[in-house]
Amino acid sequence: MTTIFGNPGSTEVAFLTDTPPDIDYVLALHEGSVVGIASGYAIARDRPAFVNLHTAPGLGNAINAIANARDCRAPLVIVVGQQDRRQLAHGPFLAGRALERLGGEYLVWSNLPVRAQDVPGAIARAYHESMTGRGPALVVVPLDDWGEEADPLAAGAPRVLLRPAEVSARETSAVAELIRESRAPTVVVGAGAASPAGWEAVVKLAETLSCPVWQEAFGSRPGFPQDHELFAGHLPWQRRAIYDRLAPHDLVLVIGTHAFRTYLFDAEIALVEPRTRVVVISEDREEVHRSPSEVAVLAPVAAACAAITTQLQPRQPARAPEPMQRPPAPPPPSAGEPLAPGHVFQALAERMPRDAVLVEETPSSRPELLERIPARSPLGFLANANGALGFGMSGAIGLRMALPERPVIGVIGDGSAMYAIQSLWSAAHYGVGVLLIVMNNGGYAIMDAQARQRGGTGAWPDFPGIDIAGIARSMGCPSRRIDGYSELVGTFDELIPTLVQRREPMLVEISVGT
Repeated sequence: MTTIFGNPGSTEVAFLTDTPPDIDYVLALHEGSVVGIASGYAIARDRPAFVNLHTAPGLGNAINAIANARDCRAPLVIVVGQQDRRQLAHGPFLAGRALERLGGEYLVWSNLPVRAQDVPGAIARAYHESMTGRGPALVVVPLDDWGEEADPLAAGAPRVLLRPAEVSARETSAVAELIRESRAPTVVVGAGAASPAGWEAVVKLAETLSCPVWQEAFGSRPGFPQDHELFAGHLPWQRRAIYDRLAPHDLVLVIGTHAFRTYLFDAEIALVEPRTRVVVISEDREEVHRSPSEVAVLAPVAAACAAITTQLQPRQPARAPEPMQRPPAPPPPSAGEPLAPGHVFQALAERMPRDAVLVEETPSSRPELLERIPARSPLGFLANANGALGFGMSGAIGLRMALPERPVIGVIGDGSAMYAIQSLWSAAHYGVGVLLIVMNNGGYAIMDAQARQRGGTGAWPDFPGIDIAGIARSMGCPSRRIDGYSELVGTFDELIPTLVQRREPMLVEISVGT
């Protein structure tokens, strides 16, 4: 790890003073942005990013982003500063209370080393824990520990950790037998299948079965190519709707996620029919352990799916699965009519290169974005995984930092943008060529819609008049404000072909109706 993502404080000054020249420091102006940028960076590089936070205030500010990092499977090594050990018992200014427990269940591992000499080994172990657990691992380091001599006998972690990923046919024979017995199987995929190897293995399995494939509700990464003829669409989150979609199938293979992701409780109904069998395949032990299923396989997704496929014969169903139907392009708005989210998403869909990374955090218009813009590569789509706003803007910046050769586009609601607006400074300061599209409807439209569904109005006000493009400019980030259709199309035609070459961010604020 040769890049530190942080927002410094006095409890880390001994660590950060005279940093060697081969270590880069990426500054963000709020700890939520620090962890968000690091999460995007770690996801893109598929190895841990190093985060440094400032005692209780810094860690507290970052908890929202840490929670999202866990659910996004972002491996992070988080080192949190603490007051000097020699005066901790007296509760000095900026002493943190039980910092190793502050992240709760959102950490895959946490540790306050017993001695200063145990710090290097604890950080090395945190690296391995974050990779194995696919999430943030935390080490608390008191200020005076950095001045102590290291102890070579206190290594505390392997120098190299190998993770064999072989899965045999014998270990998956029970799943293969359930598939052979099934009449009408289907597949539901999640973020755990979102890798080139995962896509290849799941595609081969689905094509062997000739069965429809659904993306899980609120998916943070695509587990299957969404322009494939077997892609059926995005599984809804409502219990009744899940039941209806899966009712024609007597076997559901849930791959790279758990069974099943819901949201607001909407009906006293089972998620699947009693006759429908459920199989879960994931390398996330929590996903496996909490899934009601006939059989669950705790193993790497690609290896497990490949082992299952070798035991099956290709199927030819009586009726071919119907691919997802995407909506037609909306007509341009009439004079005086505001842009709709569909105008923005259709224009993007028609212009985005195949290797573009789309980061989404626009809750009120997400369903239409998913309908119009298919993910065509394993990292083609990324979203916050638990609804904790603030990742869209900062995560897109971190992704582009790690992937300068790929176009990165963030589509972010105006309310979401305000959770991580400070990250624009980092994008501008470090020359990050990301395109950030802010959908400005002047309020919390998703909350307004839910209040209307309950037959009333919300207690919260709208917030029109926030000049997000102006805030961006004040932080050194170039920006534009768009109100009309021709301006929208012209801006996308100008900007999108240049995204790989860009060496500065661009924020485009688009006024849309609700």
